[in-house]
Amino acid sequence: MLQTLGFIARYGRFVLVLGLVAGLVLPGVASALRPWLSELVLLLLFLTAFRVGLPSALDGLSRTRNTLGVVLVYQLVLPLLCIALFAVFGLAHSPVAIALTLMLAAPSLTANPNMAVLLGQAPEPAFRLLILGTLILPLTIIPIFWFSPALGDLSEAVYAALRLGLSICAIITLAFLLRAIFRPEMRELEIQALDGLTSLALAVIVVGLMSAVAPALSSAPWTLVKWLFVAMAANLGLQALAYAGLRRSGIKHNAAPMALAAGNRNVALFLVASSATQTDDFLLFLGCYQFPMYLTPILMRPLLGHSGSRERVG
Repeated sequence: MLQTLGFIARYGRFVLVLGLVAGLVLPGVASALRPWLSELVLLLLFLTAFRVGLPSALDGLSRTRNTLGVVLVYQLVLPLLCIALFAVFGLAHSPVAIALTLMLAAPSLTANPNMAVLLGQAPEPAFRLLILGTLILPLTIIPIFWFSPALGDLSEAVYAALRLGLSICAIITLAFLLRAIFRPEMRELEIQALDGLTSLALAVIVVGLMSAVAPALSSAPWTLVKWLFVAMAANLGLQALAYAGLRRSGIKHNAAPMALAAGNRNVALFLVASSATQTDDFLLFLGCYQFPMYLTPILMRPLLGHSGSRERVG
């Protein structure tokens, strides 16, 4: 079993592509998985925290200042700039403005540490961005919802962010505790098997998130193409810009795993935190957004991949 999961880990990026394809060709399965997405995301976070372990997480506390600065740029500065830019052109209430603002206001994607592993990078920097960004989300969204009433009710967003933060804290605590009790020291084979298991979890999750895309292929193909272009440009473009900016700022060693969080955000959180997400346009954007996210280990490999990642993760 460990060898099989290790094989899956080596080709994890292709497993994610299979998940995207399955989401398109199996709409019934996608619809069935959608109600379980929250539980699947928490399972993925548990696996990530179990892999990292408490000692490695504590070792990164000395770099919290840099992490906090990156989080504030990602989740506060960028969405406020987005609001200002669209307001200048009188487009603050347009579907594209709302989608991009919510994307930029969202914390790091839960899967980013796993994406870092698939790129041959250390997961700890992405894990710190995920935890810190999620915990301060109730504070960072206040000015964003204040300056853009088109996003919906502020109190609902804060409540959802607090609930998410508490859930994440509980899951991470459980994972750290079980790791310390049962596997304080993990063998390389066990780490690879865990990476293979997380690749499978990611593939299952993306099937559920693709439930809005398959119907649009036949009913509104040009609308689908528009949103796909917006999602690809925003996600991959931000990753590339963040990588260049982080390296120039002096954060060279961790620039690649931290750049992942610039484009890959937990936008699905706002499905329960903002009334602006209850539209066909936003749901289609969210579905299209899965393509650049889950193609990141392939498309961003030349820029963000570790020089030895081909040998280590396929």
